[in-house]
Amino acid sequence: MEIQNSQLEKFKELHREAIKFTSLDPLQRGGILSKEARKILDEWADGYSVCDYCGGSLDRIKNPPIEEFVHEILPKFLGTDIARLTNGAREGKFLIMHAIGREDDYVVMDQNAHYSSYVAAERARLKVKFVPNSGEPEYKINADDYAKVIEEVKNETGNFPALALLTYPDGSYGNLPDAKAVGKICNEYKVPFLLNGAYSVGRMEINASDFNADFIVGSGHKSMAASGPIGVLGAGKAYEEILFRKSEKYKIKEIEQLGCTARGLPVITLMASFPHVYERVKHYDEEVKKARYFSEKMGNLGINQLGEKPHEHDLMFFESQKLFEISQKHKRGRFFLYDELKKRGIIGIKPGLTKNFKLSTYLLSEEEIKKIVDAFGEIVNLNL
Repeated sequence: MEIQNSQLEKFKELHREAIKFTSLDPLQRGGILSKEARKILDEWADGYSVCDYCGGSLDRIKNPPIEEFVHEILPKFLGTDIARLTNGAREGKFLIMHAIGREDDYVVMDQNAHYSSYVAAERARLKVKFVPNSGEPEYKINADDYAKVIEEVKNETGNFPALALLTYPDGSYGNLPDAKAVGKICNEYKVPFLLNGAYSVGRMEINASDFNADFIVGSGHKSMAASGPIGVLGAGKAYEEILFRKSEKYKIKEIEQLGCTARGLPVITLMASFPHVYERVKHYDEEVKKARYFSEKMGNLGINQLGEKPHEHDLMFFESQKLFEISQKHKRGRFFLYDELKKRGIIGIKPGLTKNFKLSTYLLSEEEIKKIVDAFGEIVNLNL
């Protein structure tokens, strides 16, 4: 069937309006490219651009220096013995689950886990049992509950779980549970432990060995200033042959990776931004201070942060009965908040959300944060 020219025209000018605004989207704050990465975009924009000197294994390409980055730099950064690139944190989680689990084995994960953790388990044909959170207002995960749920799986099935996963922090409330305690419990039960660091690897200093984590995954496009989709995976040496076993026919191709992973701009921007990322994680305490300041000021407006307090992460979840009540009377209804923020040069809170929403202050300046607080203040006061 022929495609009409009128349909094709719209794809010729794909400009991004959002670039003009300050974004509060937690998905995007940590993925803003470094100036070094932006400089080389045109040179590496073609799909297989990094494969000019590939001998068949992407992680062994020497020019550009992917081999050095993957096998020397990344393991040191993640605190693991070995590392690989993936097409995202979710692909890393699935790779691990598929490699070490067997159909109908259990994965234990926190109730705050990202949906992709659950879907990855489903795709690997594994069952899931959740470690509950504490409920409103903090939604905390108690590390000791991992032992209880691991015991439940053992009592119900006769076997220990194939894997335990902890989200650090979770993508809803930005809570940072006691990962070290969870790792100790998993180690005592000899249950492999996976730390999902999609919102921590690249934002804050994190070392998998400090948490007794057998595996860690991170997201380049969420938290490592890369254009993505791309992720990183770190693991202990004991799991190398299980995770990265080779094809019988194509001897250098890793089966779980389908031979190759991210290429082109995702891997190039990840590497080009890495020196910037390596430095910025050392200053995460400044991001926490800004987040706490923002939370306090929003609370004064009747927009209250849920999740752990004092907060330890830039991702925050807010609840506001006041904004919700305004939306019930406003001519734009539940879209009024999005409209009012956009008028003031701010985006990132999903259209239609007023009562509950999440945002991130990561890498915003103090001036920008004050501007955003003032904007919320104006919106509340003008619409009362």
